[in-house]
This record gives sequence, structure tokens and C-alpha cells, in this order.
Amino acid sequence: MSSVAVLTQESFAEHRSGLAQQQIKVAALNSEDESDPPTYKDAFPPLPEKSACLEAAQEPAGAWGNKIRPIKASIITQVFHVPLEERKYKDMNQFGEGEQAKICLEIMQRTGAHLELSLAKDQGLSIMVSGKLEAVMKARKDIVARLQTQASATVAIPKEHHRFVIGKNGEKLQDLELKTATKIQIPRPEDPSNQIKITGTKEGIEKARHEVLLISAEQDKRAVERLDVEKVFHPFIAGPYNKLVGEIMQETGTRINIPPPSVNRTEIVFTGEKEQLAQAVARIKKIYEEKKKKTTTIAVEVKKSQHKYVIGPKGNSLQEILERTGVSVEIPPTDSSSETVILRGEPEKLGQALTEVYAKANSFTVSSVSAPSWLHRFIIGKKGQNLAKITQQMPKVHIEFTEGEDKITLEGPTEDVNVAQEQIEVMVKDLINRMDYVEINIDHKFHRHLIGKNGANINRIKDQYKVSVRIPPDNEKSNLIRIEGDPQGVQQAKKELLELASRMENERTKDLIIEQRFHRTIIGQKGERIREIRDKFPEVIINFPDPAQKSDIVQLRGPKNEVEKCTKYMQKMVADLVENSYSISVPIFKQFHKNIIGKGGANIKKIREESNTKIDLPAENSNSETIIITGKRANCEVARSRILSIQKDLANISEVEVSIPSKLHNSLIGTKGRLIRSIMEECGGVHIHFPTEGSGIDTVVIRGPAPDVEKAKRQLLHLAEEKQTKSYTVDLRAKPEYHKFLIGKGGGNIRKVRDNTGARIIFPTSEDKDQELITIIGTEEAVREAQKELESLIKNLDNVVEDCMLVDPRHHRHFVIRRGQVLREIAEEYGGVMVSFPRSGTQSDKVTLKGAKDCVEAAKKRIQEIIEDLEAQVTMECAIPQKYHRSIMGPKGSRIQQITRDYGVQIKFPDREENPAPIIEPAVQENGEEMGEGKYLKDGDPSSPRKCDIIIISGRKEKCEAAKEALEALVPVTIEVEVPFDLHRYIIGQKGSGIRKMMDEFEVNIQVPAPELQSDIIAITGLVANLDRAKAGLLERVRELQAEQEDRALRSFKLNVTVDPKYHPKIIGRKGAVITQIRMEHEVNIQFPDKDDENQAQDQITITGYEKNTEAARDAIMKIVGELEQMVSEDVSLDHRVHARIIGARGKAIRKIMDEFKVDIRFPQSGAPDPNCVTVTGLPDNVEEAIDHILNLEEEYLADVVDSEALQAYMKPPAHEEAKAPSKGFVVRDAPWAAGSSDKAPDMSSSEDFPSFGAQVAPKTLPWGPKR
Repeated sequence: MSSVAVLTQESFAEHRSGLAQQQIKVAALNSEDESDPPTYKDAFPPLPEKSACLEAAQEPAGAWGNKIRPIKASIITQVFHVPLEERKYKDMNQFGEGEQAKICLEIMQRTGAHLELSLAKDQGLSIMVSGKLEAVMKARKDIVARLQTQASATVAIPKEHHRFVIGKNGEKLQDLELKTATKIQIPRPEDPSNQIKITGTKEGIEKARHEVLLISAEQDKRAVERLDVEKVFHPFIAGPYNKLVGEIMQETGTRINIPPPSVNRTEIVFTGEKEQLAQAVARIKKIYEEKKKKTTTIAVEVKKSQHKYVIGPKGNSLQEILERTGVSVEIPPTDSSSETVILRGEPEKLGQALTEVYAKANSFTVSSVSAPSWLHRFIIGKKGQNLAKITQQMPKVHIEFTEGEDKITLEGPTEDVNVAQEQIEVMVKDLINRMDYVEINIDHKFHRHLIGKNGANINRIKDQYKVSVRIPPDNEKSNLIRIEGDPQGVQQAKKELLELASRMENERTKDLIIEQRFHRTIIGQKGERIREIRDKFPEVIINFPDPAQKSDIVQLRGPKNEVEKCTKYMQKMVADLVENSYSISVPIFKQFHKNIIGKGGANIKKIREESNTKIDLPAENSNSETIIITGKRANCEVARSRILSIQKDLANISEVEVSIPSKLHNSLIGTKGRLIRSIMEECGGVHIHFPTEGSGIDTVVIRGPAPDVEKAKRQLLHLAEEKQTKSYTVDLRAKPEYHKFLIGKGGGNIRKVRDNTGARIIFPTSEDKDQELITIIGTEEAVREAQKELESLIKNLDNVVEDCMLVDPRHHRHFVIRRGQVLREIAEEYGGVMVSFPRSGTQSDKVTLKGAKDCVEAAKKRIQEIIEDLEAQVTMECAIPQKYHRSIMGPKGSRIQQITRDYGVQIKFPDREENPAPIIEPAVQENGEEMGEGKYLKDGDPSSPRKCDIIIISGRKEKCEAAKEALEALVPVTIEVEVPFDLHRYIIGQKGSGIRKMMDEFEVNIQVPAPELQSDIIAITGLVANLDRAKAGLLERVRELQAEQEDRALRSFKLNVTVDPKYHPKIIGRKGAVITQIRMEHEVNIQFPDKDDENQAQDQITITGYEKNTEAARDAIMKIVGELEQMVSEDVSLDHRVHARIIGARGKAIRKIMDEFKVDIRFPQSGAPDPNCVTVTGLPDNVEEAIDHILNLEEEYLADVVDSEALQAYMKPPAHEEAKAPSKGFVVRDAPWAAGSSDKAPDMSSSEDFPSFGAQVAPKTLPWGPKR
């Protein structure tokens, strides 16, 4: 807490005289005695010099002799030493970077102290800690705990002393731990042990142990004693207001604890030094014995309600009686029904005490005032203002209002209560005369509408009629509304509320069905759109359902006509939304999606903008080919045709229209499109587009590759024909794992059934919910036959059998490698048949198959085929240079995987070799064949292929040969294209973007020679199929660049125009406006000469661009020059005092004059020989007119200037001008720097003034006392 000392004139004089024995002269600012400045010693008293004797040091030396308290630094530094034997981390190699350094950093971060470590000669660790005292102590504790080896010791002190070691809230213990840098563990209260454990350094343990023993020794000197004294005598021992016991405690230094009246204990506890404690006990015993002998009691009856007045606030009245009479008054507890009050004391004092008890009991009274409960809050007033007036006058009166009761209770001193009662009765009478209330019944469902949004309606009524309206809360479901206030206002509010209620009863509620998907759009962002609707129809309440309810019902409530208008408005809005949310799906082959999007989304953005639709494309990684267009129907059709035309232009896509009666469309599409999807999949993924349902159009469009389109057309017409003659449908069920087997390899089985019966069989797709449902469509006869065949197949599949076959163990590995991939494929293809091979290590050749009979047979057949392939397998070598291997593999090995799948072979690439040495191997036999086709004899011949070039192909001979041909076809070929060297950088493009684009587009590698080679040859490497396209693309780009070069050459035509430099600023114009217009108009570049370049002709302007354009620009410049040459310049003398006014703020006025008269006006620069000379340039007539105008202005402005100057002469000069005389500053006499100064020249021979280097100089007396 800060304090401010206020010095009076006298106290200041005393204070000043205390600073120095002599009088201090002060130079006042406006002193008359300016000629006599203070001396240097007066202004700057010298500091005290060191004194030899102690006595002299104690005397004040000069004005600085007063003792100044030293200021303690807030930052302290302590050094801790950790001996080598106590160091935790002794690894010297890691000093500054090991665990020790990490710990120090942690300590610094945690405590805020700064640590510096250093090693002493004895390998001990010195730690310097800087920071605030608290931070240093915490850091020290952490250092000891974490960097020093810890020892531990125990110290035993009596259990009852433990709490003194802990201290209040454990503060003493924490302080002790910080001081000694140790950890002190004290047993819990329930633990009988009295041993305290101390952990830390030896030194710290010793300190802590000493401190703990000191605390215990101190407590040993103290004693505790308990004295049993009857409860009724406690007030006499304590004395009035505890004065007596307080005195005894002060005199003896003993702590005495008397239990409070509310606690039923008789024991008084004494704590303190043994001798003093004995004195205190003796004194209290004496008081007790004395009172026991002398006191008697009397019992009186006092009303229970008056007991609290006898007790008084916080028992003050009882203490008052005890102090005055020495009598103790015993009151029965509040929960007791007894009214008997007992007085205990000396007989002669009891009468006086009794009188006081009755006086206290009757000093307070309880009264009540009748007041209707609805008036209570008006009596209390806003924030208790009315009541505060009474309570402030009579603070001892307690006024109580009871909810629902028509009375007010007053309690307090009789006189005060009577006064307060009168005031409240007057207030009640006045309120009854001028206030009224009324209760009205309004259905509770209308209450919230009466209140209005954020209480708007009800607050308006309250403010308008100055009434209070009490509406019951919703949970009460009460219809009663109470209005209180001015009688007239109450009647008006009642009328308005009943009118509102009546209007609400006549209101209409209408449910409008709007699809939930449109709700958010109608509400708008941050409720903007719904706010507009509500502003348009303010009397209509619009309620939207909670989004979680998934309801389509929007409720409108309000006057009938308004609700109807709002309904129509919202229905129109919904109709527009529906129209704009028309959606069509356009199937587009996945490979063309990127072309529809375009570079940086350019194509799709253009289509969206032009058709005003929303177009959603499927994600790149999804299998969907459908593009969804949303918007108005006509716009969607436009966007659809645009997208289809892009696909048609890009691919060899055929489009055929087939006429099928519209009534058959639904049956051809099938349930959820299953039937049409099966045709589309069967015919290579063609797209079949049916017209919109209900349009009556018969045309069905089939789009896709020509052969597939023809196939789909035939199937669709055949199906339509069947539907027209007689269509029949049957559903079958089969386990999903049987479906593949029923379909057969490549659809063979199902095609056979279809060919035999003529019925169409549709299997579920992965998207269908019911994966077991198989649908058969066709004529009844065909369907029955197909059903019979399929049921027979399914029945066989359900008939599970187990069979065995023999497979040579050497082939087992082929079936089980790659986590049994071959077996998984067999199981999927043949109705989930289980194939079990014997465990590895056993030499068994028995393989078990379990599943449907037909599936088992087919699986056996397939295993046999695989074994035959394995036995007929040959290994063939294909030599392709290693540099092409990566290209052959393709991205992520995709090309090689495709060949492996297509030809059923295994392909193994060799390991990469950097500099392989030639390898010589003897010819070997493989699969019983001599080295033949595809084999290379490796001898010393350098022409034989290297090992790292040989790709191994395994499989059937004919398949290996086919795979080899396919591999060789993938070997990239390089062709060379001649491109002029100067075009290379344009082909590469910015940061290689141009060449990268071509490489991606044509799937080739294009190599441009290094610039230093100056070569015209560009190499293109890639598959033969792509090379021709790439070459054509590159040559096309070269033609474009050559055309650009020719255009650039034409654009580089230069034309020089000779123009006098004085006209250059005018040709350039203000901020380059004129020249910029010429440049843009004629599409040329115009260069003016550099003023600083002396070698450059200053009258030459260079125009660059197309020849025709440069000539047109030259003509435009010469036209301006021609106009400028007709111009004249005239000098006119204008008084310089009016220049600023003619120029105007920021040159606004002068610009207006120049624009009006089409002239240029130049004013002289500051420091010009003639400050009045102004130059006007322009056509002769314009110059004359402009000069006349500015001379008129000068005449007008000059009169103002003369008047202003005349007036200025009579005005007082401003204060800052008066004080312009240079300040002398603070002046003192007899200053050290002035000593010996005179007008004569300095003495050059004086060694004191001019000492030589290295020479001894007599010590000089310094102005600030001797150096220390």
C-alpha cells in the first residue's frame, strides 16, 4: 500500500535545512538577482571523503552525510559446489551435452533462474545460480536432488511435535526443505512411528536434522493442561467481551481455550511455558472457587419471542449486562420450548440485572400492517428504493414481506417500529387510492405470442400504459394474467391484451409441405432469406421443424389473408427451387473425364457458366462414370449435349438411336435398373440412355464403341420383342459364392443356358442389397426351362461331397505361395470349393477337395490343367538392355502385370548391375531341350548379352514366345527430330513446363541437347505407337514458334523521331498520361532519351512495333509537336505574396485556370533571382486571356494581403517570438572547468596542461572528489 507525504511551506523549510548546515541558495526562474548565480559548491555539494577515524565517519560529512538505506538488489547470485565423490554424472566426455546439461536446462526452465556450470581442478562441479531469491532457492533444491548423490538419515522426535515441523498448511516444512535443499518425510498421523526421514546431501541432512531438533526442543519447553470448570461459570472466567481471560493470557503468555457457549464441553485448555501456565491455572481456579461460593441464581419467565432481544446481536446484550452488573444470564436453547431465563450472580447485583433483562426484552416489539400482497412490490420499490428510505432512517427496524399473505411484519425498537408502521400505512393507503389490478383469463397457448420475440409485445404494453403484467411461466399451464398499476393504464392494457388474444383465436394455422432438403435454402445463410419473408409478412409466424425430426411440415400462423399470401409466396419460391434442382445423370467413359474438366478446370467452368448449372464429377479414385448435372431442365439438357459432344470428338464413339415403345421402357430397365445394367455390362460397358418417364418419347440412345453398340442394339430389340409378345419373370435364390460358378468362366455356363432356352438371366451386382436373388426374364416356356436348368445346377451345388486327387509334391508350392492366391482364385471361381494340400514337410501327394459335386469336379479339372501347364513349363530368356527395363515394367509394374495375366507366364527381371564383368558359363540343358530359341550361349564373345540384360520368362512354350514378343514390343525406340537450336528454350518452356506437357500427352521421353553442344537434334524415346504422334506434335509446336518468331521480328521494327527536348515533358504528359494513350492506341513501345547519358542524342525518340503502327504513332507525336511549336511563352510579374492563393490547396486552383485557358503556368522556385516572375505558355490568344485573369486575381488578393499586414502591426507578438532570445541555461560560478580560464593563450610549455606520453604528472584535484 503506497502513501503520499504532503509538505507544507514550513515543513519543507525544515526538511531543506536538514540536508545541509549552511543555507542553500536557489536560483528562481524569474529572479531579479540574475546577475548573482549560485556557486558550483552550493549547487553541487561534494561527496564525503574517507575518514581515518571511526568517530569522524559517524559524523555527517557535508550535505550528503545523511544515512541512506542501501537498496537490495532483486537479483542474487549463489555458487554451489558438488564434490567429485558426490557427483551423480561423472562422465567427462559428455560435459556440456549429456544428461547433466539436460537437467540444468530443465531446472532453468522450471525455476526461471540462470545456471552456469564449471569444473574445478579436483573434478568437483561448481554451479553458479543467478536470479530472484525464490528462484535461486528452488533451483538449489533441484540441483541437490538431481545432480548430487543422495544420502538419507532419520531423526526421532515426539509424535505431538510433528505438526510444528509441518507448520500451517505445510509452509514451515516447505521453507525448511528449500533452506536445507533436502526432502523431509514425516509419517502420517495414523502411523505410530515418530521417525522423520531426511534425504539429501550430507551437509543438507545435518542442517535439516539440527532445525528439526530445535523445533522439538522449543516444544519440549511448553506444556498443556486441562481444567474442568462447570459450563455456567465460563462467562465469569471469560469476563465481559472476553476481557478477563485476555488479560490473563497477556500477563502469563499462556494460551487459554474456553469452549464457546454452543459447544457442550466443560474443559478449559491451557498451553504455554510450564511456570507461566501454572500461574494462569491458579488464577482461573481462584476465580472459579470465588464465584462458586458467592453467586446465587434466580429464574424468571420471558416470552420466547423476546429471547433474541435479551441475547442481542452476536450476544452483545448479554455481555453488556455482565459488564454492568457482573451477572451472567442463561438463555434456554432455541430448539427448547422453555421460556425460563436464569440469572446467576452476587445477590445484591441480581435486582439490577433483572431490571436490565426486562428492559432489553421490552425494548423491541413486533407489529404488522395490512397490505394486499400484490402491492408488496410497489411498497418495496424498484431495487428496494422505497423501503430503503425507511430502513435508512430506522436501521434497527426489520421489515418482512411474506409471499401470498396480505400483511407486512415489522420488528425492532418500539419507538422506531411505531414510526415505520405509520409511514408504511400512509404508503399503503396512497397506493390503494392510485393503483388497481385486474386478472384476465387467456389460454396459455397464446401467452408466448402475447410476450412476443424477446418480450417485444409485452414490454411495449408495459412502457405504454405504465403497468406491470404478470404472465405465469409455461410449466404452470395457468391461464390467469395479472395486470397491476394505474387504474386507467390497467384498463387500457387489459383491453389491448384481450384484443390480441381474440385476434389470435381468429388466426389460422396452416401446414405447408416443403421437402426438407429445401429448408436450409429457404432459411438462407444466417437466416437472411427467411428474414426477408418475415419482413414481408410481419403478422405471420413461420416455424420450421427441427432438422433431426426429418419432417417436411412448415407451420404458418397468423391472420387468414396474410397466411394465404405467405403460403402462395413460399410455394412459388419452392417451385423455383424445384425447377432449379432438376438433375440428370450423364454416363461418360472414365478416360474422358479429364478432358471434360480441362486444364485447371477451364472446360467444366465454361460449361457451368454458360449453361448456369451445377456439374458434379465422380471422385478420381471411384469406379463411377456418371456425371450429375443440376439446374433448370433446359439448362441441364444444354450442358449434357456439350459434355457428350466433347466425348464424341475425343473418341471413336458411335451413337445409335433405337425406337422402342415408351410403355416398355420401365420393364426393360428392370427393378432398380438391374436388367438394363446387365445388357450394358455384357456389351463392354456401353451407355444406354432412356428418355424421361412420362415424356412419351420412344427413342432410346445407345453410345459406345461401334461393335458393342450393335451388340447392345440387337439384345435390346430382342428383349423389347419378347416383352411385347409375352414377358414372364421368375426369381431364384442361390448363395452368392455359387454365382461365379453358375456364370462360368467368361460367362460360358450362363451363355449356354441362354442359348438353349432363349431366356435372359440377371445376377445381382455388388450394389444390390439382396445378393442371393437371380432373375430370369423371357417367354414363359423359356423361363420355365431356364429355371429348371438353374435349379438343377443349384441343387448339385448344395449337394456337398469330398473327393481326393494326387498332385506331385514338387508342384504343391505353386498352389500355396503368396498366401494361397491360386487356391483362393479356384475357390472363388468354382462355388467356394475347399482345397486342402498336405502340410509342408510331409511327403504326401494327396490333395482333398470339398464342396458341391459339380464344383469339385470343375476344380479338379482346373488343378489338373495347372499341373499340366507346370509340367509343360519351359524357361526362356529374353535379352533386352537393362536401361529399358524400367520403361518395360511401366508405372508400379502395371505393364508387366498385364503381360503376366494375359499370357499366364511368370516373368523375372535380373538384379541391377553397375559395371558387370563378362560371365562365361557352360551351355546347359533346360527341360530336356538343348539350347534353342531364346537361349544365348555365354562364352567369351563380347557380343553375347550381359547377365543384367536377361529377363527370364517361365510358362508353356507357346505362351512364353507370345510374352517375349509382347516384351520386345515394349522396348522403347529412339528417333531424332531436327529442330532449330534457337527454338529449344521455347520448347522446354518455363521451368520445363512445355516439354513436360508434351511428354505426358504423348507418353514419350523427349531429350533436348545441352546448350553448349549447339545441336539441332532432339531425341524422342518411347513405344513405336506413340513416336509418330509425338514427332507430329513436336513439329507442330516448332511451326507455332517459328510463326511467333516471324511476328516478333515484324513487331521489332524501330523508328527514330527527332523532337526538341523542350517538348518531351508535354509529349509525356502529366504522370505519363499522353504517352501512355499513344502507346496503347497504336500498340507500340516509345522510348525517350536518358537525360543523364551524355553520349545519347537528347532529341531522338525511339518507337518500336509493327512498321504501320510506328508510323501512326510518329504522326500522333508530330501532331502534338506541331501544336506546341505554335505556342508562345510570356513572363508576367505577380507579387510573390499572392502566389500561394493563386496556386490553391494542392494546386487545385492553378490546375483549374490551366484547364480553362488551355495554358501551362510555371511559378518561380524558392531562391529564384526574381521571385515575382511567372511564365505562361500556350497559344497566343489563350496566353493573353490567362495573363489578364491572373492579374485580376492578383489585384483582388493583394488588397487582402495589405489589410492583413496592417492589422498584424497592431497585434501583440506571439509568446514564442518573445522568448526567442537564446537561453543561457543553468549558470554557476567558480566551476572547476572555469578555474584559471582567462583570455590569454594557454601555456604550451606547461606539463600539466600538455603532458608528454609516459611522463609522471602531479596528481590533479578532481571536481568530484578523490578517485577510489
